Amino acid sequence: MVMMHSLLAEGIGVQNWTYILVGITFTLYIGIAIWSRAGSTKEFYVAGGGVSPLANGMATAADWMSAASFISMAGIISFAGYDGAVYLMGWTGGYVLLALLLAPYLRKFGKFTVPDFIGDRYYSNTARFVGVICALLVSFTYVAGQMRGVGLVFSRFLEVDINTGVIVGMLIVLFYAVLGGMKGITYTQVAQYCVLIFAFMVPAIFISIQMTGNPIPQLGFGSTLADGSGTYLLDKLDGLSTDLGFAEYTEGSKSMVDVFAITLALMVGTAGLPHVIVRFFTVKRVKDARKSAGIALLLIVILYTTAPAVAVFARTNMIETVSNKSYAEVPVWFKKWETTGLITFTDKNNDGHIQYVADKSKNELVVDNDIMVLANPEIANLPDWVIALVAAGALAAALSTAAGLLLVISASVSHDLIKKIINPNISEKNELAAARLSAVVAVCVAGYFGINPPGFVAATVALAFGLAAASFFPAIILGIFYKKMNKEGAIAGMVVGITAMLLYMVKYRLGWFDDVLPDKSEWWFGISPEGFGTIAMLLNFIVSIVIMRFTPDPPQEVQDIVENIRIPSGAGDATH
Repeated sequence: MVMMHSLLAEGIGVQNWTYILVGITFTLYIGIAIWSRAGSTKEFYVAGGGVSPLANGMATAADWMSAASFISMAGIISFAGYDGAVYLMGWTGGYVLLALLLAPYLRKFGKFTVPDFIGDRYYSNTARFVGVICALLVSFTYVAGQMRGVGLVFSRFLEVDINTGVIVGMLIVLFYAVLGGMKGITYTQVAQYCVLIFAFMVPAIFISIQMTGNPIPQLGFGSTLADGSGTYLLDKLDGLSTDLGFAEYTEGSKSMVDVFAITLALMVGTAGLPHVIVRFFTVKRVKDARKSAGIALLLIVILYTTAPAVAVFARTNMIETVSNKSYAEVPVWFKKWETTGLITFTDKNNDGHIQYVADKSKNELVVDNDIMVLANPEIANLPDWVIALVAAGALAAALSTAAGLLLVISASVSHDLIKKIINPNISEKNELAAARLSAVVAVCVAGYFGINPPGFVAATVALAFGLAAASFFPAIILGIFYKKMNKEGAIAGMVVGITAMLLYMVKYRLGWFDDVLPDKSEWWFGISPEGFGTIAMLLNFIVSIVIMRFTPDPPQEVQDIVENIRIPSGAGDATH
């Protein structure tokens, strides 16, 4: 009874702090949405095109750094070690590619959405329709990861089940996405960036000082331990890993081909993500699009260079805290995460001790990748308010990206499908109503995928990048830099690319065609589902160019538009 009372007392501290910090941040987001609610379709789709480069840079960074970046990336790195670097390289490299190669040209083309660009550049409603389908597939796959992230946070820190957590998150994001549109989302995301970066950095700095005496996490994880032993932290983690039968943390086990394929798929998938591309339409000029891209990259780098350090801190602390320890003596955090089902202990040899080893037949501990960042402050015994701060930051990361994705979904349906294809004479008022209604439907579908996700957060998001790489990237690149690319080639390429990616994904990630999930040895060329976007993208390019060779050239006016968007002179003003 005394032990139960003490557990309850400790839980109340974290839970109350979580309610306070999450309540304050949610109130802020909703207040901003009401203050900046959209009154026209232009404000709903692109915030009226009048956002400053600094605000847009912060909003883009928040949009970009989803639950995968905040919750799952460090979690993957903490278990995969060196192999987890593919996510760092792919996602940051992809943003550079997007900022330099695509954003200014798409901004100068002057269209609200990626399907809008596809439809106009390839002078075809069929191309536009294929673009809408691809945008919906990418966005729904991506948003599933965000909703799972929301559910994770609520299930642990507000002590409700994951499904309830997903529903609460749905209602919040629905409110400010539907009311404010892109205008509300932009300024909400500025606040969310501040919350998420503060929440990620504070515990990282605390733990870096605790473990190495260095207040800069990026330097701390390469430093010697604070215990005066002179041992480097990474050497210690390598030793802990090999003692348990795992590979050295700093050694990779993935094949070079798979590392290359995943990195490239994430990079080019970034450049085809509709919810990031649309951010470059919210500023006044092409020059501002370039500025906001640079600002966003600097803001993103803060989190991305800290994630490997957080991964090392969390992995080291977890092994030392629970491996070969008596289950009766495990810390309070372990028991609390057990109730979520995201960490499980099965005493196979009935000795009452936790055997955490690489040998699956003997291993008694299963830890979900996605809990590492969220549990990290608890494992390190940081104050309750820091633990609650991480929960608020994780929600900010998940909800900011979910809102951007929901806007892409609603714009694809209302602007590209209804206005451009089904009913070109629809009034602005009805189009805005259709956008809001489609956002409501999108939230419900997203909630379903959040409750029944196809994998952990970063894996689900990586599949979305593969779909974007397989469908949009070749069509956008060829549309900007190859004026002879025609509608027949682009349509055929997109259909073949996204179909190949979908089939590979459902077979090797979801196992829909088999009784059990196929073994890694069956992967084509040894490439994982997360990396197959590279192969599907190459198929898209090949099919597009081959079909283009045997079909008529695009109309001269389309070729002239392509020439025009690549001319730097007069790039201060967008061409509409």
